[in-house]
Amino acid sequence: MRKPMTEQGHDHRDADGHAGHSHDPLEMGAALRVRALEELMIAKGLVDPEALDSVVEYYEREVGPRNGAAVVARAWTDPAFKVWLLEDGTEAIHSMGFTGYQGEHMHVVENTDLVHNVIVCTLCSCYPWPVLGLPPAWYKSAAYRSRVVREPRAVLAEFGLEIPVSTEVRVWDSTAEIRYMVLPQRPAGTENMSSRELADLVTRNGMIGTARV
Repeated sequence: MRKPMTEQGHDHRDADGHAGHSHDPLEMGAALRVRALEELMIAKGLVDPEALDSVVEYYEREVGPRNGAAVVARAWTDPAFKVWLLEDGTEAIHSMGFTGYQGEHMHVVENTDLVHNVIVCTLCSCYPWPVLGLPPAWYKSAAYRSRVVREPRAVLAEFGLEIPVSTEVRVWDSTAEIRYMVLPQRPAGTENMSSRELADLVTRNGMIGTARV
């Protein structure tokens, strides 16, 4: 398992300043082809860019993250499953039927009072699609990918998330070999809520680490 990039220490970088790990060439090639096709269709007037954005946003925010929310809700209500999830995220998540491309190797990191986790992909946009859906545009932006490593507290503050000085911030860099997902802290006062109700509280950003639940 890779070690996180903390506020005090970052991963080694190559001569171009990139993190020294591999990323999925299939993903990068597919992203380029999709972008080219999208630009061509917009240029020819075949697609309304605003309509396209609304469809993408729906899948980003509503459809995909529901899988991850179900995983989180189960971990909050089933102690044995939580232990399994943190020890072997891949098998625990696959046991719920959430499998597929970009979800072959999963590692789940838990937020606590002492540690706050946030995920990133410093070179491209490696992201756990089966549990979080499509990556949001900001996750793929150069600004987020570079700044969250150097100044995570400042970036999180821009998302409206203030992390106490007493809480360590750990940044996890996804790669072609492994994808990360954050297990948020369960909100206080939810002891009598059902798994469905708990899942409704969980957001995509909460599972990336740029928001609390």
